[in-house]
This record gives sequence, C-alpha cells and structure tokens, in this order.
Amino acid sequence: MNRDIILTLKGITKEFPGVKALDDVTINVERGTIHGLVGENGAGKSTLIKVLAGIYHPEAGEIILEGKSRKFSSPIEARAAGISVVHQEIKLAEPLSVAENMFLGNVMMKGRLVDWKGMRQRAREIVDDLGMDIDVNAQVSSLTVAKKQIVEIMHAINNNSRILVMDEPSAVLTNRELDVMFRIVRQLREKGITIIYISHRLDEVFDLCDNVSVLRDGRHIDTLPIEQITRQGLINMMVGREMGQEYPKEPGNIGKTILEVKNLSRGILKDISFEVKAGEVFGISGLVGAGRTELARAILGIDKPESGEVFVRGKKVNYRRFSDAIRDGLGLIPEDRKLQGLVQIMTVERNTTLVNLPRISPGGVLRKGLEKQYAEEYAQKLRVMTPSMDTEVQYLSGGNQQKVVVTKWLFREAEILFLDEPTRGIDVGAKSEIYRLINEMVKEGRTVIMISSEMPELLGMCDRIMIMHEGRKMGELTREEATREKIMAMCV
Repeated sequence: MNRDIILTLKGITKEFPGVKALDDVTINVERGTIHGLVGENGAGKSTLIKVLAGIYHPEAGEIILEGKSRKFSSPIEARAAGISVVHQEIKLAEPLSVAENMFLGNVMMKGRLVDWKGMRQRAREIVDDLGMDIDVNAQVSSLTVAKKQIVEIMHAINNNSRILVMDEPSAVLTNRELDVMFRIVRQLREKGITIIYISHRLDEVFDLCDNVSVLRDGRHIDTLPIEQITRQGLINMMVGREMGQEYPKEPGNIGKTILEVKNLSRGILKDISFEVKAGEVFGISGLVGAGRTELARAILGIDKPESGEVFVRGKKVNYRRFSDAIRDGLGLIPEDRKLQGLVQIMTVERNTTLVNLPRISPGGVLRKGLEKQYAEEYAQKLRVMTPSMDTEVQYLSGGNQQKVVVTKWLFREAEILFLDEPTRGIDVGAKSEIYRLINEMVKEGRTVIMISSEMPELLGMCDRIMIMHEGRKMGELTREEATREKIMAMCV
C-alpha cells in the first residue's frame, strides 16, 4: 500500500568539536509505518533523533513535517508539533502516579483547578484501549521497567503524538515483556501513528519494521523496504565491510578445572554447584530474576555467601571484597556499565587503566605516556569511537561506554572473566569484536563466564551452558546438546 511521507529529515548536518556527527543526512519516513533506524554505535542515530526532538540544533538541513519546514528550538516545541521520544533510559517522575505522569506538561483543568478526576478517567481509557493491566493510581516507582516504558508511550499518546521515536526500547526487557511491547507498537501503527524504531537487535527490526534506514559514520547509507533486505546485507551496510559469521566460535584450549563452586547459597541463591575449566566459555542462562548476577557477585566477594564453598585453581578462597578477587586474577564486566563499570567523570584513558595501575607505574611512578599508549592500543582493538583518549566517558555513546568497560578488563588480563550481559546495547560490529576477543582469550587458556539474556549468543559462543530458575540450578547442557527449546524449558 502506498503511503505518503509524513516526515523528511533533509540534508541534516551536525558537528561537535572535532567530530562531524551527521553529514548531509536525508531520510523520508512514511506515514503510519514502523521505520527502523540502525547503525553501529557512533553512527549518528541518537544525534539525529536529538535534532528531530529539538535537543540539538543542526548546522545545516531542515525538518519537513507534513509538508512544512519546521525548526524546533526545544523539546517542548517538538512535542507540541506531535513528536515524542521514548528514551532508552526511562525519564519519568517516579514519585508521581501513572496518571500524573501521563499528563506531565499537559494538565487538564476545570476552571482554575486541576481536573484530577478527568485525568484519571482519561488515563484509564488509554490503558484500557491498549489492553494493559496498569493501575493509573499506582506510583510509577513501583512498576516494572516494561510498564514504565508503556507509561512513557501512553504519555505520548495522551499528547496526541503523530510520530513516536523509540530508542532501544527492548534493551532491558524479558521475552514476555517484549511480546507485550511489540503488540502495543503494532497497535499504534494500526491507529495511524508513525513509529521510528531504533534497535541493535536485528531480529526485532525484521519482525516489526516496514522500512529501515542505515546510518554509518554520520552518513545515510540507504533506506529500503524490509522485504528487500537480508540480515547479512543489513549487517554489511551497517559496518561497511563484509562480516563473517555472526557468532564466530573457535575452539579454545580447554584444560583442568579452574573454578569450582559447591553448594553456594545467598538470598535467592539456593545450593548452587558447578565447575568451569580453564579455556572454556561457560554460559549462564535464565530469565530476569533467576539469580545469575547474584551468583557472580557472591563468587567474586562483592556479596558474602551465607553458605557454600568456592575453589579457584583447586584452592579454597574466601574473598572478603571484590579487590581480593581482582588480585587473584578474576574480573567482572557488570550488567550496569554506568554505575558499576565506569567512573563517568574520568577519561577513556584513565578508565582503561584503572584496575591495573602497576602496569603503567614501573617503580611506583605513573607514566602518562605509557598509559596513553596502552589506552590507544586497547581502544583500537574494540574500535572505541571517541574524539580522544582524554574525553570523559560520560560523553560517549552507551555502546562505546560498554567497549571501554571491556578494554579495562582486557588490560587487566584477568584469568577468569565474568561477562554480565556483555553485548547489551552495542552494535553488530562491536559484538563481533567482543566475540573475537573472547576467542583470543580462551585460546590463551583464559576462562570466560558469560551471563546473557541473548539466547543466540549463548548457543553461538558457549562450550557449556548452565540454566538457572528462581535461584536454583536446573541443569547443564553441552554445546552439542543445547537448543533454544531445551534451555527455555529449564528457564521456566
């Protein structure tokens, strides 16, 4: 069916000091479609959306909405024109109710008084229309992440948005929550709302989108109907080169048992036992809340186990704090990179070397030249896109921040490395680099323990997979035994 163009981003150019983030980008978006926007981290997706939302002002180009040229000097003006953005990081007033959040910036009045009853009634109508089970009087802080995102969507609907931008909406959702989110997105399309959908998960792009635009290095590469694109073709457009296998698993040098856990219990964790061999990629699967992260924290001394034993290289250990585990050759790439993985106000250079300062301080004296040399070397390995090594990590994109966390532990040369959701929110090119580095680590005899919600990632990269459910070990599968169906059966 032919649809007219509701939005044209024409010749958009945006520069920052030392970086041309967008270079003459032109994209047409059809009315009433789900339009995918994909590209590697640093490709310009977030910058383009911020231009559309009135957060950034471009050096050149124009926004043509419904055939009229528009200039938005603020997000308020963009919202008034019918453009709303659901950001990856939830932006709600947590102490307020669902109904109050839905009417933020657009309060209903009855004379000179706020019409609380009318707002609650309208909020219920929107909730019912979407078929959701959400109490409009509930405090937003009490909701799950998925329901918080739905509240943001309902806020956009209440503001009569014609264009809804969704930036990585699935990054922290379970499969069940994803199904609900996808149903709502399709409902909105049926109601005539245009969706711009940004995601690194290509399965979602092919399942949901009608058209897809590819950005690379700040330039528009192409826009095509989804049925005209293959998965491999899309990946090649995003990275600008031919990619090999998506999960390039190579055999490691698997040796003797290096980590053994016996009857470990703490909080949700109940009597967990398993062992991992040197040179192995050992996966841990389970639904959100299964206790995967809690298990890693208990092993590493971040949280103290209530009972059980941990053996490293055959020796019983009792780490009182994480620094003890680090000194013993263990490391962790945490699930929350912003709060636990990085010091946001420190530079890329300093974050890279922070957990291994002796390596750049021969004789106890910090060598700035040596620090810079190592930081650049490891940044190149993972293609960290940054204006310089002196840039504070808070100014990098989320995906590039994740790469810096990885470089930190590569620089530490951890012998046993826990990876907790290591590829969440990063692009296919960066994922490929991480998988390549995992292969290098295990070839050197180092051990990787991968906690992941990405089933294809676990199946593609792991030698064995342990499955958890509500704090208990449900079983283990070898690479040859493991299938999506077997793992899901144990997960639930």
